Amino acid sequence: MRLFLAGMLAVWGFAAEASGCVGTNLLAALSPVQRAQIDAAVAETPFGQGLLWQASKGGQRMILVGTYHFDDPRHDAMLSRLEPFLADAAALFVEAGPEEERRLTEALAADPTLMVDPTGPTLPERLSDRDWSLLSKAMADRGLPAVATAKLRPWYVAMMLGISPCMMRQMAGDGAQGLDRQIVALATDLDIPVRALEPWDTVFTLFRDLTPGQEIEMIRAALPTAAHADDYAVTLTDAYFAGDVWAIWEFGRFDAYRNSGLSREQVDAQMDLAQDRLMETRNRAWIAPLTDGAREAARQDRGIVVGFGALHLPGEQGVLRLLERDGWTIARLDG
Repeated sequence: MRLFLAGMLAVWGFAAEASGCVGTNLLAALSPVQRAQIDAAVAETPFGQGLLWQASKGGQRMILVGTYHFDDPRHDAMLSRLEPFLADAAALFVEAGPEEERRLTEALAADPTLMVDPTGPTLPERLSDRDWSLLSKAMADRGLPAVATAKLRPWYVAMMLGISPCMMRQMAGDGAQGLDRQIVALATDLDIPVRALEPWDTVFTLFRDLTPGQEIEMIRAALPTAAHADDYAVTLTDAYFAGDVWAIWEFGRFDAYRNSGLSREQVDAQMDLAQDRLMETRNRAWIAPLTDGAREAARQDRGIVVGFGALHLPGEQGVLRLLERDGWTIARLDG
């Protein structure tokens, strides 16, 4: 779903040319009036543009980079900018480090019920015949047959629908060597400690308390554009590398108003749910480890480097605004 495609960029962050994805940049195809609506929403959003930032408070300092979780040669330029900051850092903070990824992989192998519901009603039982037909076709395009899709947990299905088939092929091949992993590899080469901002099982807790109706609404809202996910991959990738971070989010909202078949109220409810679960709750939880890490680094006359999905940067509840409210001075470094 367009809402959760943007969310996936925030949770763990697409590449068009590098991955072989072919599609249309839908932002570029908007009418001037439609683009103006998005630009107005971005203008009202704190720190709505930019990928590389510095936060300072007394002798404490952080370098924060908004990341993108799939491979692309355009990451090389950002890695070059980050290398001197990393070389002088006391630690690198990321959403999930190598240890968290290892534990997640082991947990999924040991307990398939994390993503599969073995006891509840199946998805074809919970969806209309039409919606199940659309879903099974979309998931087959992503490499999962209907018999496997039927018992998947709805939150996982909704997120998979936001990933285009060509990106699924990339993940199954070379893997998702996005900016996060490349920064971790660089930090390891420089012998800089890597610390995780949250536990390995965070992804399983984000939607734990949804009602059955909310779960199915996530899937229903994802279906209309699942067949066009390559276009969304190209659109969001181009916006990311242009530093047009919040346009990614607002494009999803306005496109859903026009094309999802949902009411504006339903779209806004889905957007609010995703924004709260995927971004804002996590943002607030990250402030303490970040400020503690910067304080510890300052005792060594050093700073820290922080990398997380780009959609965690902007907004009134974004990491940058939360730090600003805590007395940090924020400066953009890539503008």
